[in-house]
Amino acid sequence: MRRSLVVGTGLGMVLMVWGLMVPTVVVGQVVETDWTLPRTADGDPDLQGVWANNNATPLERPEKWAGKASLTDEELASLQVAALGAVGDGDALFGDQLVLAAIEGIEATSYDPTTGNYNQFWIVERNFTDQTSLVVDPPDGRIPDLTPQARARRREAADYRRVHPADSYADRPLQERCVTYGVPTLGAGYNSYYQIFQSADYVVILNEMIHDARVIPMTGQPHLPEDVRQLHGDSRGYWEGDTLVIETTNYSASASFRGSSDALTMVERLTRVAPAVLDYEVTLKDSTTWTRPWTVLIPLTGSEEPMFEYACHEGNIGMEGILAGHRAEERAARSR
Repeated sequence: MRRSLVVGTGLGMVLMVWGLMVPTVVVGQVVETDWTLPRTADGDPDLQGVWANNNATPLERPEKWAGKASLTDEELASLQVAALGAVGDGDALFGDQLVLAAIEGIEATSYDPTTGNYNQFWIVERNFTDQTSLVVDPPDGRIPDLTPQARARRREAADYRRVHPADSYADRPLQERCVTYGVPTLGAGYNSYYQIFQSADYVVILNEMIHDARVIPMTGQPHLPEDVRQLHGDSRGYWEGDTLVIETTNYSASASFRGSSDALTMVERLTRVAPAVLDYEVTLKDSTTWTRPWTVLIPLTGSEEPMFEYACHEGNIGMEGILAGHRAEERAARSR
């Protein structure tokens, strides 16, 4: 399978092509065909290091690309040029917003015109591949429909938030409270980096965002009892050939991923396919939430840079301001 990776949105782009050189690109590089997968002292594939998710690929396939699983080389080059033109001087586009703006022919606009927001200076350059969606199954590149139970849960949650947006800190999302961004995290915002550590008995995946560390046993031990639930679920890993497979169950009900329930199960597959490319495939299943399982494929890129502290803590002034602001709204409502 050929796959192209265009790095960056500026003129100094680099195109790495698996299986084909693209003549229209000024700078090209073909991955060495004699590359050998590195292995640890235990003989397992060596996945260690810092890996980045800076993909511009949309999670779901845009309507303009319906029925199209991959872009041609010419379309990929044109997309990068269009994305460069979509970035406004004072505003930033996060992750797949860049591609959506490019194919819709619009420029970046502030998502918070009152207080302002990051400009593109603060956002790392995006990686472009020929994928038209991160969702690779179902074949249409779209997340499956929600079940009736999930739609009911979503309505109930939305109704509650309208009435109780900030009665206390507990009404605010876990990421806003600096507790966790959850597992999995699929989007490319900022600080979307992961560091992998390996031993014979454990694999550790450290997230830069809120510095969560998942310690994953590789010893074949059973999952935790059914009544033990965790925000990141309970993960167990094993090798399937040269692919690291991680199965996660036992999610807490408060760990909802895109509206999922505590019935969520996840299977991750990590395969190093090039010196600086780690394929990250995630399959999500929850029969109370989606009408069928679905799978995403994210090519992570190797980084020589260390991860930095994501200095997020619940005692920050932001939470104080959110709660104080809602108290002011309540007082204003009572005085009408």
